[in-house]
Amino acid sequence: MRFAHLGETESANTRLAVVVNDEAAFVDDLIADAPRDLQELISRGPEVRKALIAEIGTALEAGASTQPVADLHFGSAVQRPPIILAVGLNYSEHASELSLDNNSEPVLFALFPNSLTGHKRTVELPTRLSEEVDYEAELGVIIGTEAKNVSVEDALDYVFGYTVVNDITARNLQFQEPQWCRCKSFDGFTPTGPVVVTSDEIPDPQQTWIRTVVNGVTVQDSSASNMIRSVAQLVSSLSQETTLKPGTLISTGSPGGAGRSRKPPLYLGDGTVVTVSVDAIGELTSHCVAI
Repeated sequence: MRFAHLGETESANTRLAVVVNDEAAFVDDLIADAPRDLQELISRGPEVRKALIAEIGTALEAGASTQPVADLHFGSAVQRPPIILAVGLNYSEHASELSLDNNSEPVLFALFPNSLTGHKRTVELPTRLSEEVDYEAELGVIIGTEAKNVSVEDALDYVFGYTVVNDITARNLQFQEPQWCRCKSFDGFTPTGPVVVTSDEIPDPQQTWIRTVVNGVTVQDSSASNMIRSVAQLVSSLSQETTLKPGTLISTGSPGGAGRSRKPPLYLGDGTVVTVSVDAIGELTSHCVAI
């Protein structure tokens, strides 16, 4: 099943919706006692969640009314997560192009919730702070069940679903500071979406394909099979020292082709349209405006 947060106008509060092909239905129109967002659905626990998803499916099969997705506005596919954990340097080609060492344990940092935004939203680029703003297409993983000390073999059982993440980065700050939280946590610097796809539709996340297109030009094009540490390995590793709460978003790293590495560098600027995608999930587009 594919979940999104959609609003009927750009400024309206979003509601949890189910997306089927090019149509959407709001969950609170389909079932009683509907969760207000995806985080609440996940937090109600596996058994309740399973029953609610079945009830939603039954309502759709019975011919519940839908409306075109094109008439609606996307919010962040992930809202109110307990934490956003990002993994750096999880593809060798990306570590190499940035001249950074990835021979240690996973490079881990947190992203701030103010950075979350949705598909087709405007991303403001504060040029007084950075004129080196870069894109990074990533597969996002949403934890569904509290995970602590899980094995690699069992790790995917703890995943609720997957989304697309653009880990936008102010490169000048990244290389000026010893930590990466600030350079990646500007308002709107973490677009997610357009949807969250439940894990039953993506049994092997390593078989997904990741791309970035900037102003019509493909600049990243790689398979998640090229990750140094697979999704299962990341979930297992992170759960050893941290209890991964339901709804936690893990951004799993970006393949090669970042703008900083290109000659000349390709940074996001006023009017840039950047689309990052994962083939099993969809395309996540951002419209950049310099301020």
